[in-house]
Amino acid sequence: MPNYPEHVAIIMDGNGRWAKKRGLPRLAGHKAGVDNLRRVVSACVDFGVKVLTVYAFSTENWNRPKAEVDGLMNILETVIDNELRDLHAQGVQVRHIGDLQKLSPALQKKVRDGVTLTENNTKLTLNIAFNYGGRDEILHAIRELMKENVKAEDLTAEMISNHLYTAGLPDPDLVIRTSGEFRISNFLIWQSAYSEWYVTDTFWPDFNKEQFKIALDAYADRDRRFGKIQSDEYEDKNA
Repeated sequence: MPNYPEHVAIIMDGNGRWAKKRGLPRLAGHKAGVDNLRRVVSACVDFGVKVLTVYAFSTENWNRPKAEVDGLMNILETVIDNELRDLHAQGVQVRHIGDLQKLSPALQKKVRDGVTLTENNTKLTLNIAFNYGGRDEILHAIRELMKENVKAEDLTAEMISNHLYTAGLPDPDLVIRTSGEFRISNFLIWQSAYSEWYVTDTFWPDFNKEQFKIALDAYADRDRRFGKIQSDEYEDKNA
């Protein structure tokens, strides 16, 4: 097996443009995106990826037209109703990252029940970022630390990491963005400090297993330095 990433994060972009290109309503693109997520989850299992984090709905997405927002909420509920049992059977642990409070009480309960149902699964951890924003996440972590009366001089990066929604999970090794946009879009801005990035022009509904493998292979060919230099460069300079 190549040196594939342990944790892959994906900005699932391009659903609306995929639908427009086909003369379909935007929600049809979002539904096609859900179908594709099922395929990518299976690909993660096949390729040995242990953690998958997907950006499903940002804190800024509430500014979209109400009909689209309502449709996205309905899609989330449908996914829980129709997909959760299969994910559980596949050994997928489903987690929610973000703020549940703006969702309806009934939808909040479905999300929590799904998390509880799958919490002991170990084949793959699937983080669904829904009503998620990176700045909001960091602010939430700092507020939690303030509640614990942590002094400013005692505050460490590790403490902040341990209070993020992704606490206990490795940072993403690879972040993929579909549809050709070169923006972080407020996604995992703390956790992705040293992530490798891969951008493709392919719209998310068309980002299939083969496209996913191309991204993983590109990652496997890279030299991750984390601010350091290659050992051979050091040896050359000191020869």
